[in-house]
Amino acid sequence: EEICVKAGIGMSLLEVARENEIDLEGACEASLACSTCHVILEDEIYDELEEPELEEEDMLDLAYGLTPNSRLGCQVVVEPQFENTKITLPKATRNFYVDGHVPKPH
Repeated sequence: EEICVKAGIGMSLLEVARENEIDLEGACEASLACSTCHVILEDEIYDELEEPELEEEDMLDLAYGLTPNSRLGCQVVVEPQFENTKITLPKATRNFYVDGHVPKPH
């Protein structure tokens, strides 16, 4: 299903999704502690963004359906060149705290 939305410059893709009632979880509230806001970007947009930080890459390693153009929606900020861009959501997410993960003491 394709949904067309307006997004303010400077908003994260996670904020845009929430504002438009799009089901993009963001379980960790943008603290880079999960991959539930995983999005897939078009080549042109992905290539124009700065490289993801190491913390984001670590979380992306846990994402369901990872692609070469995957990013976390909480880390991608809308810029003017995003106009008419399609952002794809994976078919599922992995939230270890909901999906049965039991943390072990250190």
